[in-house]
Amino acid sequence: MEARDITEKLKNRSTEEIGLIEKAFRFAQEKHENEVRYSGEPYFTHPYAVAKTLAGMHLDTNTIIAGLLHDVCESASEEEKEARKKEIEKKFGKDVAFLVEGVTKLGKLRAHGEERYLENMRKMFLSIAQDVRVVLIRLADRLHNMQTLAAVPQHKQKRIADETLEIYAPLAGRLGMGKLRGELEDLAFPFSYPKEYDALIDKIKERREHKEVYLAKVKYKLGEELKKARVAVTSIDARVKHVFSLYRKLQKHNNNLDDIYDIVALRIIVKNIEDCYAVLGIVHKLWRPLPGKIKDYIALPKPNGYQSIHTTVFCVDGEITEFQIRTEKMHDEAEHGIAAHWIYTHQGKPKAGGVVSKSLKWVAQIREWQKEAEGTKEFLENLKIDVFKNRIFVFTPTGDVIDLPDGATPVDFAYLVHSEIGNHCAGAKVNNKMTSLDHPLKNGDKCEIIVQKSKKPSQSWLAFVKTNYAKSKIKAALEKK
Repeated sequence: MEARDITEKLKNRSTEEIGLIEKAFRFAQEKHENEVRYSGEPYFTHPYAVAKTLAGMHLDTNTIIAGLLHDVCESASEEEKEARKKEIEKKFGKDVAFLVEGVTKLGKLRAHGEERYLENMRKMFLSIAQDVRVVLIRLADRLHNMQTLAAVPQHKQKRIADETLEIYAPLAGRLGMGKLRGELEDLAFPFSYPKEYDALIDKIKERREHKEVYLAKVKYKLGEELKKARVAVTSIDARVKHVFSLYRKLQKHNNNLDDIYDIVALRIIVKNIEDCYAVLGIVHKLWRPLPGKIKDYIALPKPNGYQSIHTTVFCVDGEITEFQIRTEKMHDEAEHGIAAHWIYTHQGKPKAGGVVSKSLKWVAQIREWQKEAEGTKEFLENLKIDVFKNRIFVFTPTGDVIDLPDGATPVDFAYLVHSEIGNHCAGAKVNNKMTSLDHPLKNGDKCEIIVQKSKKPSQSWLAFVKTNYAKSKIKAALEKK
């Protein structure tokens, strides 16, 4: 373990910044000197791994330093904690001290029973709104804890894995961090659902081996065509679907692997957007696309910022194959989400506007209605619906995308467009047809709200709306009557 294992992942850092990371490395190593993990390894292997993950996301220097130091206070005695906090601020500055304090405040989930656990969940979401870097450190912390879960006492393993699937992995997904979400889910899967995991691994092993040979042929043929067309390609790689993602998809397809076309897909990364569409044209010239299987997330990005073109075609030997086409920037953002485009001022706070503020619109909504939650249990139940439930994307008449939990209604949609549209919602059209206000919306629906100034929210709406943002707005309007 050496500091350069971390610093070599970084680009465009000053000599001073590299020196600070090396200083933090030595400081953390010293503070954890006589501590060990469940595995028997030196405790320092943990902050070292966390900092490497954060460096791999190309986060700012202070976040990487805070990753190295995040457990320095946690492991100290009560009287020593204050002294260590002051020492961190003196040696590494206020911003690093703020981040370390933020991670420490989040605490260890379930450390002191259910009430403490629920209170920590509230703190986590308020931390995202204040400075998302605190939660990025916590996610990197959870990743390494999952990578070493086998060393944890057996009676704790399932709880930690379940918590990862219920909270940490969906949170990574909501922050657009697809790579991290997939890793967390796949690490938790065998501990949460061991029988289902073993059965699925047996099913896909043989199929994957066949697909790898097959995709090598496809890759060669496509590569030759792209050379002829003089399209500059950064890479063409096979993307293997994450195992837990495949398990979830199989549940929707009666466990029939033949209905899943993207177990292994080809991902083509190019220099610019024009080349994305050029590649799409060449793929469709070579092979016939399946009707309804072309998704242009470049023209209409997902609410978390994800951009790419997906197309599924009848490929070599008639096999159905998915292709994903994106630029290098899109790929980085798909892998690392908010971490890839987080821009800081000198205080470490995000600049106003842009993708970042849009990505965190849902956090602002949480802050608004969490004040009205009657208790921590209600708050967590609300989170499970508004944040962690499967998401659907519904279009406004002008083509904007509204991000909603599965099963949401036109009233939920109306409030997320604007609170006044919700308060005066008189009816709804879904896909150009009049529908009831309690109609469950589906992914890809187009929804238009009919507004009447005289219309007011009804008590009955509370029985069917799904988002707690809508519930809080309805309750507030009813109280004013």
